[in-house]
Amino acid sequence: MQLPDQPQWEKIAEKLDFPEGPVWDGSHTLFVSSCYGHRVNQISHMSGKAKIWSQPDSMSQWSHTNGLAFGPDKRLYACEFEHGRIIRFDANGEAEIVLDGFNGTRFIRPNDITFDKWGNGYFTDSGHYRRENPDGRVYRLAAGSDRATIAADHLAFANGLAFSLNGATLYVAESARQVITQFTVSQIGELSDPETFAVMEGGDPDGMAFDDRGNLWVAHFGAGKIVVFGADGTRLGEIVTPGKKPSNLAFGGADLKCLYLTEDETNAVYRLNLPFTGAALPFVGF
Repeated sequence: MQLPDQPQWEKIAEKLDFPEGPVWDGSHTLFVSSCYGHRVNQISHMSGKAKIWSQPDSMSQWSHTNGLAFGPDKRLYACEFEHGRIIRFDANGEAEIVLDGFNGTRFIRPNDITFDKWGNGYFTDSGHYRRENPDGRVYRLAAGSDRATIAADHLAFANGLAFSLNGATLYVAESARQVITQFTVSQIGELSDPETFAVMEGGDPDGMAFDDRGNLWVAHFGAGKIVVFGADGTRLGEIVTPGKKPSNLAFGGADLKCLYLTEDETNAVYRLNLPFTGAALPFVGF
């Protein structure tokens, strides 16, 4: 795999107050959270211009979103870490609460979210940033359900997550351990057999996405690069990022050959045209 030695990143949005959770809508728009800006932004692929898409009238409604993903109902789901909730937006940017905790206890810090091809949602609740006595979890929200179940626990700051192309494996970043852990996904959506897929010393593995060849692209927060792994965990290469804190990434554009990056040292979103094609997500929105 030949990755660019001197990538020509294009800055398309700035002053985004810790951008995160980029998600492509399947046609012409990228949605991005401003984690500390209390808003969700939309960025036009054609013009590269960004604008506020949704912002609450008050922070008691919703605040501090992180990971974003389109669900089977074509709504935009968001991890809202300030209030420990999962919320979702309609096409007009109006939000409603989906989940506000588990068994009567609020989530600690919902971080990132994804859906499998059957419409089941999986999201990380990071817990506290520590290696000892880790309390991070992955929750599963079955399609059509209004209750979550614990899919995996005792994770060291559970962060980004992504499914393999066939949906048989779920990859989860454990940022405090600086590893990516893989889980086998059963036919009924349960996770088992956790194994270390990759070690990423020198920074925290964060958001991730697959290309159409089954290679996993991972934002290496604090290390200033994107690292690409083959399906067997082989490190295929890396791309230097515009700042030291790349937080997440997503493939977009009409042919999914544009890589979008959220970067938190510069508080900006960048894009990079590549000769590689991203894997299409099971659901797109609006």
